Amino acid sequence: MNVIRFSDLCAQGKAQNQRVFIRADLNVPQAYDGSITEDTRVRASVPCIQMALAAGAAVMVTSHLGRPTEGEFKAEDSLAPRPSAWASCWGVKSRWWPTGWTA
Repeated sequence: MNVIRFSDLCAQGKAQNQRVFIRADLNVPQAYDGSITEDTRVRASVPCIQMALAAGAAVMVTSHLGRPTEGEFKAEDSLAPRPSAWASCWGVKSRWWPTGWTA
């Protein structure tokens, strides 16, 4: 079975000027103040995000915290306070959108 890898698409130039949507596992342990206490999952997402950026793609990253109940917003499940911590780990600027953020 042939598997097309994202790295293959990047090497072929097929990610250039494309929007790339990455679903990353950013459900990380946090302290009571919301700060990230262990960032292994965030650091694990770095190679793919950097590969997409280096290939000239517009990158959108999505994730969630905990187990949100569909249709119910809870502030403690929000990713809003975290993009700056992730962006510094990824080495890029990020922008928060009401429904998400981009790197």
